[in-house]
Amino acid sequence: MRGPGRRLRPAALAFVAACLTLTLSGCAEVDTTAPSTARAAAVHGAPGAPARFGAADCREAKCVALTFDAGPSENSARLLDILKEKKVPATFFLLGKRHIEKYPELVRRMAAEGHEVASHTWDHKILTRIPDAQIREELRRPDDAIERLTGRRPTLMRPPQGRTDADVHRICKEQGLAEVLWSVTAKDYQTDDSALITRRVLDQVSRDGIILLHDIYRGTVPAVPGIIDALKARGYVFVTVPQLLAPGRAEPGKVYRP
Repeated sequence: MRGPGRRLRPAALAFVAACLTLTLSGCAEVDTTAPSTARAAAVHGAPGAPARFGAADCREAKCVALTFDAGPSENSARLLDILKEKKVPATFFLLGKRHIEKYPELVRRMAAEGHEVASHTWDHKILTRIPDAQIREELRRPDDAIERLTGRRPTLMRPPQGRTDADVHRICKEQGLAEVLWSVTAKDYQTDDSALITRRVLDQVSRDGIILLHDIYRGTVPAVPGIIDALKARGYVFVTVPQLLAPGRAEPGKVYRP
């Protein structure tokens, strides 16, 4: 358990030092559950009713999940227009401060149009560096805001920079949240070149892929139509993260990554 201070054990310090070299590529050297494992567990008698399928049964289809972090933003309305036109569902990991607060109508629209609305914390603090009480606050505040706006409390969260540990898992479990990482990143925080963003995604994607993009950057949304069209041409079906796991369900306290 992390106390009120920020002192870390030597092993944790070494882990953080290693993480710093990854620069937003994610740092989650923890036990993770693949979508295929979640699906198989449901088939083999995991407790609870099977989750609802989306556009396809991902046990058979070649599924992929588009996810967008750190919105909503001034670019999100255009992104939602594109997703609606292309008939593609997405999963949005939203920030609270300056985002959910600023664009509540876009949060409502995301939910109304069938997208999965989830949390990326309130203020993008690195959860492995802050005390437990602050972690709880970072997770609770966006969930409260999303529930007020949509009538549904999030069950998924994405830790900023993918940095997580046993304390974060424990607190997520307390709050009914599963963590979702990714397998594809366009590093769109580095470039406004939409063609480069598209190429980076297409070069990395595979079945059960979880694609990380950010609709806060101006080069990202213009890349989305080309990404969708190219992946559809390769036979991919787009689903939300919960649909990717179906008939399994995301379990609070677990971390999911292809």
